[in-house]
Amino acid sequence: MYAPERQQEILRLARDGGRVDVVSLAEEFQVTAETIRRDLKALDRAGLLRRVHGGAIPAGRLDFEPDLAERESTAADEKDRIAKAALAELPMQGTVILDAGTTVARLAGIVPLEAELTVVTHSLPIAARLADHPGMQLHLVGGRVRHRTRAAVDAWALRAYGEIRADVVFVAANGFSAEHGLTTPDLAEAAVKHAAMGAARRVVLLADSAKHGQEHFARFGALSDVDLLITDSGLSPEDATAMERGGMEVVRA
Repeated sequence: MYAPERQQEILRLARDGGRVDVVSLAEEFQVTAETIRRDLKALDRAGLLRRVHGGAIPAGRLDFEPDLAERESTAADEKDRIAKAALAELPMQGTVILDAGTTVARLAGIVPLEAELTVVTHSLPIAARLADHPGMQLHLVGGRVRHRTRAAVDAWALRAYGEIRADVVFVAANGFSAEHGLTTPDLAEAAVKHAAMGAARRVVLLADSAKHGQEHFARFGALSDVDLLITDSGLSPEDATAMERGGMEVVRA
């Protein structure tokens, strides 16, 4: 089977099933996993599929959302570098909001023991990581907990963020671009992210470079709402410069 024929069949399988994975496709077409990855890359560039961890989904699935375990293992090295770079933006004293997100959770895991902070979060995993920190006053925002992200959403969470002011918020996004701003698959989670950003004097976006150019269902901010983007070196210098023209600072870890 020639590559164009195989790619057409991969596209049909993705549209029929909502998702395809590299291992299963390699077995079905009796080719290597690297060959399938090249096929998926070609289909992604054509705008027909969108690559995700381990496979791809149809390009129209703007509401697709991987579960927490899958996101934890995606771009792990890049997320660790981003979290370490974000330490420079963490005050040793003051009030901080930590958004729900796997990169933000990595930052929570390396907060220095000598830090004396008031931390507000609507993320159960982040709250669990910080619960025993000796110098921290931890406030867990309540609400309906979403299974996929373990984040609190809806009216209780929105009301809580409407009643506080913080020095800085570290926010996560599933996608970011100059055209579409900051996006995430779920409307309820987008609303809480927007409220958390509005509650802080400084907004720091932690997002790996694979999320650049990605577009999802719910928009919760523009790039102009962000003071600083901390990403990895996978974001090209040209793209970083384009981001900075919008008024934000960019750090490539």
